[in-house]
Amino acid sequence: QVQLVESGGGLVQAGGSLRLSCAASGSIFSINAMGWYRQAPGKQRELVAAITSGGNTNYADSVKGRFTISRDNAKNTVYLQMNSLKPEDTAIYYCNADWKSPADLSTRSSWGQGTQVTVSS
Repeated sequence: QVQLVESGGGLVQAGGSLRLSCAASGSIFSINAMGWYRQAPGKQRELVAAITSGGNTNYADSVKGRFTISRDNAKNTVYLQMNSLKPEDTAIYYCNADWKSPADLSTRSSWGQGTQVTVSS
């Protein structure tokens, strides 16, 4: 199993910034993609940003220009720099990784426990 541990969430005022980190550990052959999802109360979990091992990125329209995703492949860590935060960004943010097992090279997916981001107006 691959375990993902998130950090960096918290309470900030509108217009402020936070930097989320997610470190993957365990028996991993390779990680194809890592990303951040969020879920607000009463809403479905949605993709915020994702990045492949080759560095390709994609973002939700609502965060383009404000959030930046990056990764350190050597450390199996993904980051999400969140600037110009808005109250509507308030949600639980979950880290996700798509990875291959070294045992059979099967593609698997793991989720972190989530970290709360709250933006006050």
